[in-house]
Amino acid sequence: MSTVGEHSVSEVALPRTPLWQRPLDLLDRERPLGYLLMVPGTLILLVFIAYPFFLGIWLSMTNSMIGVMGRFVGLANFSNLLFNDSIFRQTVQNTFVYAFITVPFKLVLGLGLALLLNQSFPLRNTLRAGLLLPWIVPTALSSLAWLMIFDGVLSPLSWLARSWGLVQGNIPWLGNPTLAMTALIIANVWRGIPFFAVSILAGLQAVPQELHEAAAIDGAGPWQRFWAVTVPVIRGVTLIATLFSIIWTFADFQLIYVLTKGGPANSTHVFGTYAYQVGLNATNIGQGAAISLYMFPFLAIFAAVLLIFLRRGD
Repeated sequence: MSTVGEHSVSEVALPRTPLWQRPLDLLDRERPLGYLLMVPGTLILLVFIAYPFFLGIWLSMTNSMIGVMGRFVGLANFSNLLFNDSIFRQTVQNTFVYAFITVPFKLVLGLGLALLLNQSFPLRNTLRAGLLLPWIVPTALSSLAWLMIFDGVLSPLSWLARSWGLVQGNIPWLGNPTLAMTALIIANVWRGIPFFAVSILAGLQAVPQELHEAAAIDGAGPWQRFWAVTVPVIRGVTLIATLFSIIWTFADFQLIYVLTKGGPANSTHVFGTYAYQVGLNATNIGQGAAISLYMFPFLAIFAAVLLIFLRRGD
């Protein structure tokens, strides 16, 4: 073994990293740096999402009132709502009608707009940017605009209907249960179309043009190419967009509260507006939390099944 002086090479002391440089060496390693960068986002999720969510679960199993922490009652709030509250049962029906009418309309119209904006024509980019306006405008502001559109006296829709001789007087858009729900559906569809259109348009950009050309050479028409080439590629993004839209529609609050506040005669109450009325206006925060969380298990199961189906399809 070669030696340096009287010591072997293995015994030569290696230079130590200075203390001030050790944190910099730690940042050079990918795993510690990744954990470090995750800390701010994790704290935000814990403080603003996890804590309110678990607090809501706890409150839903108590008889708490605003300012007074009640005692634990288990699932009594949930059973009382289902068996003893006719307004809640009406709210469940309203929510399902509201969600399962608006989401298919948003999906179909959004898909049509995405297919249209995927073509080449003048001012295409301008129209793509303008499509986002209903989505990026604050909900409260757009809801006030719809409130004016459906106003009982000043509604331009009523004025047009009178001008064309379709009706004799003003249409009570927000004073009739059926018309009020129809008005909410129209406003929600208008607001939700851009989300579907932009999401599906992004998926359409990933469709290889070579596949369409090959299918056309094989004699496939436009409709056959759409189902055989386009649909399989955009299926994933379409399912994810539909899942998000269903969850957001079930949790809708601002649009409905501004337009109808759940009326007339509770005909447009959904989970969000009824939870607000019971939990804050009536100060029964425990029962209000139960209302807001009632559909959570079912939506969680639905989301899990959809994601499993999506992964198996891939």
